[in-house]
Order: sequence, then C-alpha cells, then structure tokens
Amino acid sequence: MNTMDAQRVLEAALLCAPQALAMRQLRTLFDDALDAQALEQILQALQQEWAERGLELVQVAGGWRFQSRPQLQPYLERLHAEKPQRHSRAALETLAIIAYRQPVTRGDIEDIRGVTVNSQTLRQLEERGWIEVVGHKEAVGRPALFATTRQFLDDLGLQSLDQLPALDELAGGAQALVDRVMQLQDGAVAAAREVALPPAAPQPTPAQQAGPGDSMRT
Repeated sequence: MNTMDAQRVLEAALLCAPQALAMRQLRTLFDDALDAQALEQILQALQQEWAERGLELVQVAGGWRFQSRPQLQPYLERLHAEKPQRHSRAALETLAIIAYRQPVTRGDIEDIRGVTVNSQTLRQLEERGWIEVVGHKEAVGRPALFATTRQFLDDLGLQSLDQLPALDELAGGAQALVDRVMQLQDGAVAAAREVALPPAAPQPTPAQQAGPGDSMRT
C-alpha cells in the first residue's frame, strides 16, 4: 500500500471513530505492516492537509482524533438545543486540586479548599469520567486516593498532565484550570462527532420482514 492509500485509510478511520484512536489501533488497520514511526509521518501529513479546514487532527492522551476548531463552536452550538452539562464552582475547584496535587484524598482537598467536600461533587466528577480512585492512603481509615483520568485529558485536548497551565502557586494554577474547564463546558473544545458514522439505515418493520407466505401474529 502506498502512502496516499494509507493516508486515506487513516482519514476514514479517524473521521468515523467516536473517540480518539491509539497508535496500536491505527497499526491494526494495516495488520502491523506500518510501524509507529511511519504512521506518525502520515498523520503529520494529514494534519497539514486539514490545516485550513473546519476540522483539525489533534493528538490527545487517548490517541489521535478529528475535532472541530474552537472558533467554529458558536456556530455548531446552534444545531443543539440542549446546553452541555455544567458543573458547580465547587466541582471545578475540586477537579483542579486533584489535577495538580494527585493523588489526593478527600481530606487533602478539604484542607486546601477550607470547606467540606460534598460526596455528590466527587460522584459527579467520577460519573463524568474525569476522576477515579487509584488506591488508598496508608492512614487511619485508609481513605481513597483520587486522580484524573485519560478521559479528562482527552476532553481538554491534552496529551499529558505536563500540558496543564503552569502552576506558580496553587490558587493561580487552579484558577487557570477552572477557567479552562469552564470553557470546555461551553463547548470551546468539541470533538467532531457530527462527522462520525453516518446514520444507520432504518430497520424494516415486522411486516416488511415477513415473506409472501408469512403472517404476523398478534
């Protein structure tokens, strides 16, 4: 397979994928005939080809994906009557502390924020897929240790935690992350799910499935 054909295969797979594709998944497309370095070069070429279009090819923690450009999001939002889920200020502050100080316990978060952390706040972040329990602290009661997930990085369009806003001091860094997460909630970073798999063909009704000699039972 030549480079152009390989590029078309990658383009189709990435446009149809509902989430980022890891390098191992992309290699599977070619039965491992192309190594990671070769695929990286083709992906970079594909990035350049889409440089002036409404979608961009980006690399995040979970792999590679196409997403709409942030500056186009206000237009795309008009297609969706429902607003994206918004999290409370307390939830965003909690998320910021976990991101910068992970792994942390609920007690650590409360010490930094100076207020009690509501169990529902942690549950919402877990259900969103942004945090998870990664272990337990060797202390009285063995409290759970929380850390951010790969989904958290993917949703913010990051490859690693190193790309979080610089942390000069906790308050300033946490505020920077809170601001970024708030932008995310407003749709500033949106995966291009509109160009995923085309709608499935309508399924035939029982009457259409029945053959000439069949009859429907009531």
